[in-house]
Amino acid sequence: MNSIKTTARIGGLLYLINIVLGFFAIGYVPGLIVINNDPAATAHNIITHEQLYRLGLVAHIIILLTNIPLAVIFYELFKVVNKKITLLVVLFTVIGTAIESVNLLNQFAPLILLKNGINANVFSPEQLNIIAYKLNQLQETGFNLAIVFFGFYCILVGCLIFKSTFLPKIIGVIMAIGGLCYLVNSFASFIAPQFAASLFPFIQVPSGLAELSFCLTLLIAGVNKLKWEQCKHHSTAYRYSIS
Repeated sequence: MNSIKTTARIGGLLYLINIVLGFFAIGYVPGLIVINNDPAATAHNIITHEQLYRLGLVAHIIILLTNIPLAVIFYELFKVVNKKITLLVVLFTVIGTAIESVNLLNQFAPLILLKNGINANVFSPEQLNIIAYKLNQLQETGFNLAIVFFGFYCILVGCLIFKSTFLPKIIGVIMAIGGLCYLVNSFASFIAPQFAASLFPFIQVPSGLAELSFCLTLLIAGVNKLKWEQCKHHSTAYRYSIS
């Protein structure tokens, strides 16, 4: 019973690392490097702030690494609530992480293009700047695709929290709303990019607050170990009753 509380707090710590590094790698670094509709300035920033750009990539890799143990921890926490929905949470997490991992190649590619002198014999500096800029745009699109899966992850986790008795139901409601915001933001970027741009960053605020609230709840309070044990007992009894 004590171990599940510890497991929840480890999950909260990993989640906090994920959020802090996410702010740096997905928010701060691109905001400093990428200049909208200015490929030349963006390329200049990539070269000038190369170390920062690379640190953002490494931070993003660490985020993706934390997703795997988090998926295992969430399976352990929520399988006592509903095993099938918990498996879906794990699948959405793993698929979203895989897409996001492969998509990082689009962020690495501008470094290779801009720092490889051989390319200067094939492309003009202006062409290289445009290609590097477009690759960053492609990376953003790939990230929005990954967020679709994390949106469903948030909704399902919200449902599990709401159905559970060992975590505050309000966190479940907030997580579900945050997941819906992720989905609206991603699909808007696919269907109507200009409309999506007008939503940013407001549409992401509920999602960020939801994940931060869930993270801090796990890290500070953990779970109610007695109610988790009762939930586990009821789940086991139910499986035996239908077998």
